[in-house]
Amino acid sequence: MSARTAASLVASATLALALPAGAQSDLPEGPPVETFLAACEGRDGWDDPSPPLRIFGNVYHVGTCGITVLLVASDEGHVLLDTGTAAAASQVTANIETLGFELDDIKWIVTSHEHGDHVGGIAELKRRTGAQIASSPLARRPLETGQTDWRDPQAGSIDPFEGAPVDRVLRNGEHLVLGPIDLTMHTTPGHAPGSTSWSWRSCEGETCRNMVYADSVSAVSADDYRFSQQATYVDAFARSLGKIAAAPCEILITPHPAASALHERLAGTQPLADPEACLNYALQAQSALEARLARENPNR
Repeated sequence: MSARTAASLVASATLALALPAGAQSDLPEGPPVETFLAACEGRDGWDDPSPPLRIFGNVYHVGTCGITVLLVASDEGHVLLDTGTAAAASQVTANIETLGFELDDIKWIVTSHEHGDHVGGIAELKRRTGAQIASSPLARRPLETGQTDWRDPQAGSIDPFEGAPVDRVLRNGEHLVLGPIDLTMHTTPGHAPGSTSWSWRSCEGETCRNMVYADSVSAVSADDYRFSQQATYVDAFARSLGKIAAAPCEILITPHPAASALHERLAGTQPLADPEACLNYALQAQSALEARLARENPNR
C-alpha cells in the first residue's frame, strides 16, 4: 500500500479512547500562560528553558520551549509522557517541583519515539523519580540501549543516549491505568519504528476533553535513506496516519509544540480544542510523505 491509500483509512481506522478521567482535587494552576509564552517568544530550541504550564485539566507541560514533556497528574500518582533531552532533565524536574508535585509520585514514564531529543533524559528521570517505564514492543530495545533501531529512517544520523530498562511492554490498544488516569497506547510507526501515540480523557470542572498526544509524523531520514525502497515501512507509516486521522481528539499535543501550533493555541490565536485537529495533522503528513516519494521517484 502506498501513502496515497492512507486517505481511504481515514474513514475506517479507529483510535480507541480511554475512559473519562476521575475527578481531581487540588491540582495546581501553575504559572499563567502569559509567563510561558513570554519565556518562549522567538525560542524553540530543544533545551530552551520554559516555565511549567497547565494545558487543560490534569495535563501539564513540563518540558522546554521546543520539546514537549507532559505530566498527567492525579491524586494517586502521575504519568510522564517523554522526558526531553539529557541536558533538559534538570529543567523537567524543576518544572515538576515548581508546580508542587513530588518526583516520587511519578509512577510511570511513557514515550512518543525513541530519539534523544524526546527520550535522552529517560535514564536520569527514571533515577530521580523511581518510575517504571512502559513502551511499545519496537521501542523497547532502543529505549534500553540508547541506540537507534536499524530500521529507523534516521539510523546512523542520530546520537545515542543513555538507555534505561523497560518495565512493561504494551501492545497496540492496551491501557496504562493509574488511579483515575487511563491512557491508551497506539502504535503509530513512521517517523521511527517505535513511534507511539497516546489517548485519554481529561476533565476541567464539568468540561471533559478527548486528549491525544500524537507522535511526530514527519518523513525525515538519513541522507542515503529512500522511503521509496521501503514499501513495507511506508505501508505501516500510511496506516499510522490513518489511525491518527480517525482519532476523536479535541486537544492535540505533539512532541514538537510547533507541529501542532501549541503556542499559538495557548495564546488564543487558534482554538485550543479542535475536533478536526488529528485529521488535519495526519493529512498534512500524508501530503508530505507523498511529496517525499515523488521527489525520490520523479518519473513514477
